[in-house]
Amino acid sequence: MANVGALLDDMCVEGDELDELVTELDEEQWARPTPAEGWTIAHQIAHLAWTDDVALLSATDPDAFAAVVDEAARNPLGFVDEGAEERARARPADLISTWRLGRARLAETLRRVEDGRKLPWFGPPMGVGSMATARLMETWAHGQDIADALDVTRTPTARLRNVAHIGVRTRDFAYATHGQTPPAEPFRVELVGPGGEAWEWGPADAAQRITGPALDFCLLVTQRRHPDDLAVETVGADAAHWLTIAQAFAGAPGEGRKPGQHS
Repeated sequence: MANVGALLDDMCVEGDELDELVTELDEEQWARPTPAEGWTIAHQIAHLAWTDDVALLSATDPDAFAAVVDEAARNPLGFVDEGAEERARARPADLISTWRLGRARLAETLRRVEDGRKLPWFGPPMGVGSMATARLMETWAHGQDIADALDVTRTPTARLRNVAHIGVRTRDFAYATHGQTPPAEPFRVELVGPGGEAWEWGPADAAQRITGPALDFCLLVTQRRHPDDLAVETVGADAAHWLTIAQAFAGAPGEGRKPGQHS
């Protein structure tokens, strides 16, 4: 993976590109439904702004962050929706301004975090590189919901490698969140990047294998497309099962998308 500075640069560019997609939307478009049930485009940006602010708390005020975690534990299924709903009520101009400010503050703060420090999160603590990758992944995933709502096709970039990486790394988390025991042996993942480059994880001789376009794999692990609609192929029963539960984001198992929903 890239070094921490490069990851933070990628995180910022991902946010900037999504910003370009929404900055000229009118109020009617901000209220347009997205594929996430009950969420408009405003909810999507509101959620990203909220999560950036919580990530900033993690880096600057661990006690305040711990209070957020306690609050989330009391309402694990509704906490995220409530945070998005509250912020989505803001005027679009105010919402996007808040999101921009939060993104900038988070990036600036993460660049100053000392080497080796772990930041608390809703799952295991993570280093700055992992935090930047997680924020990039979520920005890309929610950006996909917005692009789908606007019927826009985004151009894939090399930043997808960060999304794919976290998708691979969260394999065991996906099993755990479904109450299942992950396989003992590692999987081999071989993806083709947007420029034709080969991205690989896991032992070359692994019996369980996943192959396909990086974009499709990223859409799968962020649950923005149903596996049936993607050109991701597997060898082995365990690999095939993983694709039905793969989840790169924290929290309870997602509902994903229905087959053919975006065909």
